Amino acid sequence: MDATPRWGLPLLFAGQAQKEIFHNEALMLVDALLHGRVESADLGAPPTDPAVGQCWIVAAPAEGAWGGEVGSIACWTEGGWRFVAPRAGLRMAVGDQGQALFHDGSEWRAGAIRDDGLYQANEKVVGPRQPAIAGPAGGSVIDAQARSTIAAILAALRAHGLIAS
Repeated sequence: MDATPRWGLPLLFAGQAQKEIFHNEALMLVDALLHGRVESADLGAPPTDPAVGQCWIVAAPAEGAWGGEVGSIACWTEGGWRFVAPRAGLRMAVGDQGQALFHDGSEWRAGAIRDDGLYQANEKVVGPRQPAIAGPAGGSVIDAQARSTIAAILAALRAHGLIAS
């Protein structure tokens, strides 16, 4: 075996010449994956002036140096582009989207927990905390049951942090 099974990191073997090249290549790939962050997941062609260490998730249709790498993580290094094929469970923070994407084994998907709320089936079910809501008071007709129910709803919303107290 000359590479790790999951990420394809090059392995050293006894008597190998130029071990430092293989070791450095493995470190470049680990650097791209450790605490993963990409600039965007919407580019299909390499940016014109990337900084060393910047990475992107390659979008379709992939062109130029990114050709044939749709869905891969493309990282710019001093030696040019390095590509890492994603595996199921990989999460990458996407800078221009303000959220993380995860790979399900076949494609990149938005996670349920995002910066702007909690999503179920890609539909927002819980968003940012809303301002305080005053409890029922006053009025010409007092409905004790309605007031009790409204107070319980407000208490639950406050307990879950969905509205301010």
